[in-house]
Amino acid sequence: MISNGRKEENLSCWTEPNEIDTIVQYCLGIYYEKGKEIEKDKKLNEQFDIDIYESFIDGNKVVRFFFSIYAFVKFCLTKKNYDLYHVHVASRGSTFRKGHYVDVIKRWNKKVILHVHGAQYLVFYDEITKKKQKRVVEILKKSDMVIALSQDWKDKFDERFGLMNCCVLENGIDMERLAPAVCEPVLHQNAFVTLGRLGQRKGTYDLVDAIDIARKTVPEVKCYFAGDGDVDKVKELVKTRDLEKNIEVVGWADFDKKLELLSSVSTVVLPSYNEGLPMSILEGMACGKAIISTTVGAIPEVINKDNGILIQPGDIKALANALVECSTNTSMIAQMSQNNIKKIDSSFSMKTMHKKLARYYETA
Repeated sequence: MISNGRKEENLSCWTEPNEIDTIVQYCLGIYYEKGKEIEKDKKLNEQFDIDIYESFIDGNKVVRFFFSIYAFVKFCLTKKNYDLYHVHVASRGSTFRKGHYVDVIKRWNKKVILHVHGAQYLVFYDEITKKKQKRVVEILKKSDMVIALSQDWKDKFDERFGLMNCCVLENGIDMERLAPAVCEPVLHQNAFVTLGRLGQRKGTYDLVDAIDIARKTVPEVKCYFAGDGDVDKVKELVKTRDLEKNIEVVGWADFDKKLELLSSVSTVVLPSYNEGLPMSILEGMACGKAIISTTVGAIPEVINKDNGILIQPGDIKALANALVECSTNTSMIAQMSQNNIKKIDSSFSMKTMHKKLARYYETA
């Protein structure tokens, strides 16, 4: 999976056939952080003995190759320790690499949950050969449970792969960690941020065009572009269009920088052409930001007129109008801010997700 420009994947496990004792997670990147969040959940750890391991690391091909061998050997030594393996998987090489884990787990007569990440998983599936497609379906169906990140994904997986074992677990949000970015939206009403890889799929160039239009009505409109990808290309475009007062291309932002940006804006913008359930939207909601996004993936499951503005992907005029509306309608963004904090707390908090995950561990 590619998330915020970094590959990520993960795996987990338990030990008594009808009684969950131990869980292990093999993780990388953001999933390693999610694993650590699970380890810190006292209630979850009262039910399960949880271990966290990395199964993949960033680096050159040689580093990745030898680490993958090391991780797989270490995994094979866990046979006597766990009953349930929770495997986090993304598209492309991640799927086929983790397919070997699934094969071994089932030979051990252990249970396995396959947790699928990556907004372009179906795009990946459509692009590979028939032989590889057959292998993907085999891996999914061999698993005792497949977890999708949204109802939209579950519906598509069921239809495309003929699954009978797919469940939904949305990304959980650590509201306490994001609390420093909560502020009154009116303080930064004309300021926006887009978080994620810069490029065509994320609607980055549409947003540049929309800001060019919006500044004619709201000259002080400001948007921060945070993420890797087409950073230099976007910077050059901003300079060419004389938008340097309205657009700041930040580039890659670590967590502290992301908090700084979220505390300086009223609205998160993500005009993507393809998404699952983006963390940038959920994190923005948790920080009390209004949301401008598109009607793709699972975004309409969480965003409506009460907490944001949805447009069709590629509709630059509608995007510009949404920017102007958020910049000028104070009462609207104030209400959206309150609604988003409440929604994350009730439906997408880390505590809520961990309760749901515990039920899946018990029923897999």
